[in-house]
Amino acid sequence: MGRSKPLLPLNDGETFVTRLARSFVDAGVDDLVIVLGHQADAVAAAVIASGVPARLVVNDSYANGQLSSVLRGLNAIDRPGVRAMLLTLVDVPLVSPATIRAVVERYHATHAPIVRPVRGDEHGHPVLIDRALFPLLRAADPANGAKPVVRDHVSAAGNVTVDDNGAFFDVDTPEAYERVLREVGVRTI
Repeated sequence: MGRSKPLLPLNDGETFVTRLARSFVDAGVDDLVIVLGHQADAVAAAVIASGVPARLVVNDSYANGQLSSVLRGLNAIDRPGVRAMLLTLVDVPLVSPATIRAVVERYHATHAPIVRPVRGDEHGHPVLIDRALFPLLRAADPANGAKPVVRDHVSAAGNVTVDDNGAFFDVDTPEAYERVLREVGVRTI
């Protein structure tokens, strides 16, 4: 993208990271951890200014790949009583609180090791990962990240069908960013 994704503006002063964080809080997530990497100070300042209650954790090893950030977040939340973790990427900024709640509710109903939103053959974010898989995440190959762990443990019980374009829309290009801006009602040039 050539720019810091967490800090990409949306509307009403929101950025990707603050919009996503607010969606998790609005969904009832009570321990929100945001893992910061590139431009950590600027991203932290945006989160703090937004007033969204979140724990900010810096991953100094972010250049080692996404798994390093996943593990940094996992280490921040892993304590007795934690049964699972919700994981999403900052480049899926439009996931709705309703989708996040649906993922959590499916987990409570099924205790599937992986719970994720689906739409047909598509799967999206956030992904809920049961505590039983934490050791597998910690042992995962950094070159492959968490994807093999997730793929090896998906099940019909953990797939929750949602009608939320935001759960499936990954912003990796300037064109995708323009589309997101149109989705949130920002006029583009």
